[in-house]
Amino acid sequence: MPEDFVHAEFTLGTLDLADLAADPIEQFSKWYQDVQKAGITEYPAMTLATCSAAGRPAARIVYLRGFDARGFAFYTNYDSRKGEEIGQNPWASLCFYWKELERQIRIEGRVEKVSEQESDDYFAGRPLNNQLGAWASSQSGTLESPAALNARVEEFRQRFAGQPIPRPPHWGGYRVVPDRIEFWQGRPSRLHDRFAYVQSANGDWAVSRLFP
Repeated sequence: MPEDFVHAEFTLGTLDLADLAADPIEQFSKWYQDVQKAGITEYPAMTLATCSAAGRPAARIVYLRGFDARGFAFYTNYDSRKGEEIGQNPWASLCFYWKELERQIRIEGRVEKVSEQESDDYFAGRPLNNQLGAWASSQSGTLESPAALNARVEEFRQRFAGQPIPRPPHWGGYRVVPDRIEFWQGRPSRLHDRFAYVQSANGDWAVSRLFP
């Protein structure tokens, strides 16, 4: 990045501990609002890394579909590779990277399913074809051809014609419940600002500056 990098009204300078919120979710919310104000596309995209019981990692891009004091939610097929790995090893990490603002957020924690009601509500708000796709796709399984997938979509289109499409039992939400969140702000000469929030056993958060 150019050393005098500036985007919109956001000038990237040195951060101090005093600039940060005491609660990392509040700090995340501030940065998340910044990235929306900057007009950055695909801002909800985040890398989700999971690990199998054997210790083999896998990462992919998913979308953040909500966050609050409980954690960070995304939705997927429970029978997908990520779903299987979460079932074997319920710990994961998330990473947001917004290059236009030279900001990165890394989140680590355990994974739990969101409530059935939350999954139902989110699924009901999805576009029709997305709902059909959730029924038609055996995510991460072997697919014979695109035509075979299209045929399955049409099969479910006929099956649910004229009625609300229910959420598939194999599809729903997960929430990453964080115990560590790191905020990274790019600076010239690779002398970046890094701050780590770490949660103690009693639920309190402590924040410290890290070497870049």
